[in-house]
Amino acid sequence: MNHFLDIHKTDAGDLRTMIDQAGAMKQARLGRPKAALDDEQPLKDRMVALIFEKPSTRTRVSFDVGVRQMGGQTMVLSGKDMQLGHGETIADTARVLSRYVDMIMIRTFDETILTEMSEYSDVPVINGLTDRTHPCQIMADVLTFEEHRGPIAGKKVVWTGDGNNVCASFLHAAGQFGFDFTFTGPAQLDPEEEFMGLARQKGSKIVVERDPYKAVEGADLVVADTWVSMHDSQSAKERRHNMLRPYQVNAELMSHAKPDALFMHCLPAHREEEATSEVMDGPNSVIFDEAENRLHAQKAVMRWCLGV
Repeated sequence: MNHFLDIHKTDAGDLRTMIDQAGAMKQARLGRPKAALDDEQPLKDRMVALIFEKPSTRTRVSFDVGVRQMGGQTMVLSGKDMQLGHGETIADTARVLSRYVDMIMIRTFDETILTEMSEYSDVPVINGLTDRTHPCQIMADVLTFEEHRGPIAGKKVVWTGDGNNVCASFLHAAGQFGFDFTFTGPAQLDPEEEFMGLARQKGSKIVVERDPYKAVEGADLVVADTWVSMHDSQSAKERRHNMLRPYQVNAELMSHAKPDALFMHCLPAHREEEATSEVMDGPNSVIFDEAENRLHAQKAVMRWCLGV
């Protein structure tokens, strides 16, 4: 049994196996209706609990469809449906769910909820997102890059804007997959030093550059994410917009990267804020391939967790 909690906590060889398997499973499904079953049914007779304390489109749909394509069944639970951490401890919830289901995916706020769930669960637990990291998204991003440009090892990835949870997992991936990573954004929103240090220890070149035009020079991939959270107050949103406006990804900024540099955004996006529609819908954008690949990458993650 394997938990998938974070990229830096997972063996690099296992991560590579998952990426390769995800690509193979995607190719095997080409041309099939979305509800058609995979040739292999590794999740046959398995029940997967999908817990959402945060709203979701891509995570919910991709995990649900992925389980079904592999022959399993899902139980979708929201935070308000459960007594998670309120009427019942996380530990007791984990113990109970382990008696009902074969695997748990949780999308939550505080990382401690995820870690306690995994500590007391007798079945694999997958990090569907926390306030600190988002590993499933980055597995999809690595798969997407390699589909379009080949091995990501040795490439330069540039993150623009807020050093948030998705940025954190990109830093973890830099160390595990062997690519270099540049962060460009205001100092108040820098990624955690711990995460940058982990990637450097693995041999990746990690750079913080305040000038976005200098940052993207030689970039193979430019990545943006939303500047604000749905939970931010209006005043906080205005402050963030003022702070992050110089880091918008637009055609002018992309022109300073390599001519074939890809653009990614994990979505949902606020068009004309962190990135312009010209870039998002442009020839170098792979945002919808990236969204689709959540499905394929997560199917490989689930198979690895269960050893099937």
